[in-house]
Amino acid sequence: MARAFLVVMDSVGIGGAPDADQFFNGPTPDTGANTIGHVAQACAEGRAEVGRRGPLQLPNLVELGLGAALDLASGLQVQGLDGPVTGTWGAATEVSRGKDTPSGHWELAGLIVPWEWHYFTQTTNSFPPELVAQLAGFAGVDGILGNCHAPGTAIIEEFGAQHIKTGFPICYTSADSVLQIAAHEEHFGLDRLMDLCAKIAPVAHEMRVGRVIARPFIGSAEKEFVRTPNRHDFAIELPKSVLSNWVQDAGNRVYAVGKIGDIFSMSGFDELRKGPDAVLMQHLSDLVGSAEDGSLTFSNFVEFDSLYGHRRDVSGYARALEWFDAEIGKIRSRLRQGDILVLTADHGNDPTWIGTDHTRERVPVLVDGLGAGTLGVIGFTDVAAIVAQHLGVSLPR
Repeated sequence: MARAFLVVMDSVGIGGAPDADQFFNGPTPDTGANTIGHVAQACAEGRAEVGRRGPLQLPNLVELGLGAALDLASGLQVQGLDGPVTGTWGAATEVSRGKDTPSGHWELAGLIVPWEWHYFTQTTNSFPPELVAQLAGFAGVDGILGNCHAPGTAIIEEFGAQHIKTGFPICYTSADSVLQIAAHEEHFGLDRLMDLCAKIAPVAHEMRVGRVIARPFIGSAEKEFVRTPNRHDFAIELPKSVLSNWVQDAGNRVYAVGKIGDIFSMSGFDELRKGPDAVLMQHLSDLVGSAEDGSLTFSNFVEFDSLYGHRRDVSGYARALEWFDAEIGKIRSRLRQGDILVLTADHGNDPTWIGTDHTRERVPVLVDGLGAGTLGVIGFTDVAAIVAQHLGVSLPR
């Protein structure tokens, strides 16, 4: 019986979004952003040599059609991404009006976001006073720190010591529809951070803010502040059922690997497995060996985005891609007859681009297990349809 493994390579876009001019990093539109294309070009030109060398080496992804999908999406051909294709491949275009995690994942799972997200657009004093007052009140303190747009690592470096001294939570946002709250696991308390986020989440969701994210960290100013794996996303509830629900309603098990469970508020999932990407790859490998017939394993690998895209680290992004390609080759070798492995992405985050935020791009859709074939340019929701059809699950009317 069939099984499906749906893997989201977080932020691994391939350019070519027809509405990229309507999305911005600062004042600059995302027109021309191309995560895979520009990383591959930088590697071919010797501009991504930290911890690696030479043209981008992605033999498994290329064999599944990554280079062909890049060409289809954006007309870009790059050294190292050409070669014979044995997979079924295409490029997907997003409809939802966001270039963020919930929009991309919801649509990949079959649901176009039916509303406009609320964004905190001011880069300083980002949150309205009434929200700041509620945050401080729920935390039991007199104020908050941050209240701005910021990368998560930079803001704990800037405010970590002051946070320990005052007990004020560090609150920040980005170009995404998100409220992030960072706090020290020992000085503030992990349970207290989770309780704060759980209390403020309904307030944020009422505003149509997509996620409240708990960002715990440890360390000290004398050494280093480091975020821990205990992140938790409090996502807004989905208004309709999605792929995981459809599979579960058909009587089959559904596994979430990575932050997938948080993104969907655990709706439609039987089991969640979390950790950094290296641990997630082991979880995925274990499920290839043990997941039941008819099951869906839905995975997200976030470190392309969180560690390298936002930090505009081209070499790091290339290293992550090459690591992923090697590991996914091991996964491919262990797939059973009747399995499919679907590799895609939720948005772009071009590390060569201006700013620090996501980029609006098309994404690859690479399928192992269906033979060689071309999907063409499809919609994000078609990914859910491909998986559902393979598992023999009916789509809701």
